[in-house]
Amino acid sequence: MSAHAHVPVRAVLLICAATLCFASLDTAIKYLSSRYPVPLLVWARWAIQALAIVAWLAPRRGLSFVRTSHPGRNLVRGAVLIGSSICFVYALRDLPLANVTALNYSTPMMVVVLAVFVLGERLTPARIAFVLAGVIGMLLIVRPGTDVFRGASLLALASAAFYATYQIMTRRMADEDSGVLLFYPAFVGAVAMSFALPFSFEALVAMPWTHVAMLVVGGMVGTLGHLLFILAFQRGAASALTPFTYAHLVWATLIGWIAFGTFPDGYALAGMAIIAGAGLLITLHERRRAQSVRAQAEPLAGE
Repeated sequence: MSAHAHVPVRAVLLICAATLCFASLDTAIKYLSSRYPVPLLVWARWAIQALAIVAWLAPRRGLSFVRTSHPGRNLVRGAVLIGSSICFVYALRDLPLANVTALNYSTPMMVVVLAVFVLGERLTPARIAFVLAGVIGMLLIVRPGTDVFRGASLLALASAAFYATYQIMTRRMADEDSGVLLFYPAFVGAVAMSFALPFSFEALVAMPWTHVAMLVVGGMVGTLGHLLFILAFQRGAASALTPFTYAHLVWATLIGWIAFGTFPDGYALAGMAIIAGAGLLITLHERRRAQSVRAQAEPLAGE
């Protein structure tokens, strides 16, 4: 086994803890979304994360995380992520937690397709097969034309499409500092969604302290999840750790069952398994392709 394939146990545990944080945040947002306007929840989620990032980075790095060589791209990238968040929360309000999480994990398949048009990558037969498998998984969960179908499923898929675009934009900013990449989406979200606050002022004022606490703790837990992700990927190769991010599906299913009494039916479980399988196979396929390219480039570098 190559050194690239080694997966540190501590990194895996950090990934699992991070996905538990994200599932916990989604649970809090889902509970509150039936009681408060969605724009208010999206604003609070990103405002809390922006403050937490500043509190974490400023003492260590001053204001270096604010300086960027791509201001326009960072603003657009932040706006795209906010679009994903808005669609995700609206979908959470009307669909089971596990279903929304699974549909959001169709992002890798969308990234493959977008990379062809945006990054000029080649659509190989293997990539086509993985994308088609992901589409089958989505259809098993959404089931258009049946009594199970809900329009909110399209919002979950729109959220995944926005997030795929966000990931493609992040790839094109590989030279940007990680602190900058972390700060700007939260900053853009907090500022952009603050324009919706006047329309949610009454709901904000009337919010009981228990719900305020749930929102604040949820936002901090979500920020902790991002931090744990960073720590995990500092300890292991991204290609080796990415498969373990699908623990999010397990957490979402269990928490959705415990907190809301909803459990996916057989079709939805099959769809989740297919989406997870296709995503894992894409990750392994891309990892092998990258290793092959490196292996071919090494002899040339030595000439």
